[in-house]
Amino acid sequence: MSKIKIIRARSTDEYVNMIEQAIDEVWDLRQSIEYDEESMAEARAFIDEMESGLKDIYQSMKDESYQFATGDLPFMTILNSYHESLIPFKYLLLRINETHMRGLEPGA
Repeated sequence: MSKIKIIRARSTDEYVNMIEQAIDEVWDLRQSIEYDEESMAEARAFIDEMESGLKDIYQSMKDESYQFATGDLPFMTILNSYHESLIPFKYLLLRINETHMRGLEPGA
């Protein structure tokens, strides 16, 4: 199976938008956990760390202290441990991490 090319953000605005979207998705996931605790119990193990990591990125973008290429984002270990059925916005998080690791997509 070939590796899927992950398209990075093409601008800072797009990157911030991706992060905002991911924060919204985490909120939705949290609501799903509250609605269906039994089938969503696994998500409880990582939701706080994922939300905190995304909010840290967002804040550092706002205060201009953000740095690209500092290694995988902390939530990547979590992300790689769970299937997309539990984290339906997994590809968005992969795009955020890829942008973080390699910078903005050239030719924007």
